[in-house]
Amino acid sequence: QVQLVESGGGSVQPGGSLRLSCAASGFFFKAFDMSWYRQAPGGKERELVGYITESGVATTTADSVKGRFTISRDNDKNTVYLQMNSLKPEDTAVYFCKTRFGFTDYWGQGTQVTVSS
Repeated sequence: QVQLVESGGGSVQPGGSLRLSCAASGFFFKAFDMSWYRQAPGGKERELVGYITESGVATTTADSVKGRFTISRDNDKNTVYLQMNSLKPEDTAVYFCKTRFGFTDYWGQGTQVTVSS
């Protein structure tokens, strides 16, 4: 079955960096676009951070992370990455990866990122 497992979250000081990973299994990874979302505390809606196409073209869609976050993928490892630099307290959230087959979305369980001094 489709499985997405995020890792790499943790606590970091403002200005620091983290690299999140999302390991995929159960489907032909290299043929599918992958997305990163985040959900800030307090019941806020999940926000699309960005996505990467099956051919490796990456786009960050959230204005607040442009120039700081980069998405990449390694099709040999069935893994998509989110490199986060110059982290700010407002980046604190649970980060999720997602893929879609037709009309069905598949999500990972999420990884917590906390940015505080």
